[in-house]
Amino acid sequence: MSKNTSSVHTSSAAEVPATDISPTWYATFFTYLPNEFWRRVATPEWTVAEVDFVESRLGLRAGARILDVPCGSGRHSLALAARGYRVTGVDLSAEALEHARRTAASAPAAASAAAGDAVTFVHGDMRELAGLGVFDAAVCLGNSFGYLDTAGTRAFARALAAVVRPGGGLVIDVGAAAESILPDFTGQVRRMTTGDIVVEMSGRYDVADSRQISQYRFVQGAQELRTTAVHHVRTSGHIGELLDEAGFTDLRRYGGLDGAAYTVGAPRLLVTARRR
Repeated sequence: MSKNTSSVHTSSAAEVPATDISPTWYATFFTYLPNEFWRRVATPEWTVAEVDFVESRLGLRAGARILDVPCGSGRHSLALAARGYRVTGVDLSAEALEHARRTAASAPAAASAAAGDAVTFVHGDMRELAGLGVFDAAVCLGNSFGYLDTAGTRAFARALAAVVRPGGGLVIDVGAAAESILPDFTGQVRRMTTGDIVVEMSGRYDVADSRQISQYRFVQGAQELRTTAVHHVRTSGHIGELLDEAGFTDLRRYGGLDGAAYTVGAPRLLVTARRR
């Protein structure tokens, strides 16, 4: 699989007015082309490093129950299950879940076959987790924490707190924290290629609602998809307030999987916490 990412200074497509963007954009965004592109970009080494981080920072016991939400195409769910954890993955994308289930059913290695028995994939909204049971830990990886507005994020944090046992762990991955994206934000057009999928992306910052609006053009052969994604931008402090309010404590912030402290300009914010 070939992979290349570069920045180009071409003009972007006509901007979608901020008022025309659906607040539930994520319900229709994650179809085949966006999902397949990110499946290719996320290498096995990347997944191993992220799961290593979860294990080391949360100190998971053998056989722990873990909630992966939203789980996307299941790469973290399957990797955690292969290590002996009992995993439930929740996502709203039917295409991503179909891929996850197909991968779990067809994986050739014995460890992966065992993982297929230890992981369950559920179609559902990340804010509606009641009925799934009680978990020893929950993970929200891949920058999904920024999909929802403040009310929705508050509801998501409370839903997590309702299903994680007292003392249980949490890992949140945020790529759109204010301290990460605003210092060097340009919005210039980027062109990314992986195999036969080409993506052009341009971004802009909506100061009225503190949102990063990204417009995509995905192309694979004769297929073309133009679509828009939104990430609500919050400061590290505001994210901490939302988690604390929901019932999490012992918040720790990292700027990378190596455990480095989070600082202004770090490309991502990883937050770990414990349920009160």
